[in-house]
Amino acid sequence: MAKYNIREKKVKPATYRTAIKPEIIDSIYEQILRKMIVEKKYRDSTYTAKKLADEIQTNTRYISAAVSLRFQMNYAELVSGYRVREAISMMTDKRNRSLTMGEVAAACGFANRQSFYSAFYRLQGKTPKQYQDEFFERVNQAKTRKKA
Repeated sequence: MAKYNIREKKVKPATYRTAIKPEIIDSIYEQILRKMIVEKKYRDSTYTAKKLADEIQTNTRYISAAVSLRFQMNYAELVSGYRVREAISMMTDKRNRSLTMGEVAAACGFANRQSFYSAFYRLQGKTPKQYQDEFFERVNQAKTRKKA
């Protein structure tokens, strides 16, 4: 442990989060939801908290506060979650069976296949391919049971 100079992360509360008026946080939260759910900005692999802040005319500290207080995560985790859910939607659609995982990753906004696999595994506990294979195996089993 000492070899790599690893220390425990000290959790310090960000005091600016409590200084922001709840109405402002609520407004930013609603705008973030619009950008993610309606406009699907997460599909852009270069979409940063700074770009989001510029679009909704605020700053990254306010974005960070709103994401932390309303979603209980950080911006990167928020975006990864939307991307992984989009990937699951694509991967479980039989019309997309011919897509490679790299193509799915790119369509969902991941910068590369490795970041896709890493985020997917962190959130789902299995690789995208394992998830897809298990999903279609369950679908096939359900079809077989219906025929019987």
